Amino acid sequence: MTQNHANKKSDIRLGTRGSQLALWQSNWVKCELEKLGISVELITIKTEGDIQTGSLAQIGGQGLFTKRLQVALLNEEIDLAVHSLKDLPTEDHPQLTIAAVPPRETVADALVSNRFTSLQDLPSQAVIGTGSVRRAAQLLHLRPDLEIRDIRGNVDTRLKKLDAGEFDAIILASAGLLRLGFENRISYKFPPNELVPAVGQGALGLETRRTDEETISRIANLNDPVSFHRAMAERAMLRTLYAGCLSPVGALTHVQNGLLQLKGAVLSHDGEHKIECEETSDLEQSNSLGQRVAEKLIEAGAAQYLQDRD
Repeated sequence: MTQNHANKKSDIRLGTRGSQLALWQSNWVKCELEKLGISVELITIKTEGDIQTGSLAQIGGQGLFTKRLQVALLNEEIDLAVHSLKDLPTEDHPQLTIAAVPPRETVADALVSNRFTSLQDLPSQAVIGTGSVRRAAQLLHLRPDLEIRDIRGNVDTRLKKLDAGEFDAIILASAGLLRLGFENRISYKFPPNELVPAVGQGALGLETRRTDEETISRIANLNDPVSFHRAMAERAMLRTLYAGCLSPVGALTHVQNGLLQLKGAVLSHDGEHKIECEETSDLEQSNSLGQRVAEKLIEAGAAQYLQDRD
């Protein structure tokens, strides 16, 4: 009987990257599904983002950490992929679907420093590490006297580079630090209105094959409707802007009294110019809300800042 149980095929084969944060996220999903009586097998898959070195701008950011997982889904090597939603390309694959978005963690960015406790504390020409053009542009908008340098690697690698003195401070997503137990490393948590978050920041995207009704049904209880519609509004905005993760674009959503509010921000890469627009709709109208905000941003002149630089 024990042997038969050991050989039993899992209900869901869950694909994950091998980074510390990706494994935390996938193990969390695994545990939540197992509470529902669903057996899960974790399958670790290396993505291009785990193999390539260099800045995201050099090696191409869109889908860098997700494409190999999507290929595994399409080839039926796995049944479910767990993504950091901000890493997932904004153009949905026609054969795949984001079937669930669990309750979202904080969307705020965090300043991590061993010497300084806020953005205002940083001296002129302080060296700040970030791999995000969105963060870089907004930091320069707030403090044009800072020196922004690219940083790559997982959370632990970036913290080690900071501790080795390569940077005065680095900027990371608060959600990843909290999930990995590094809350004590946060020197300053940016109010989201000050540093507008990335599209999908703090949210997980559970992706399946569009035709896999069995897996879609099994993971349905993990979906949080508010988190789902917030993320869909943000992604619709980014998709309508024809912008990706290498564009200086931020999005901030709130739900109050059943209404969904979305603020979009587009900046020039040097941080000198910033355009913001805001709209509200019913929660279920998240896609059209995202489209409307994007159209307003374009009308306000955002398109000139979304072109790739030479």
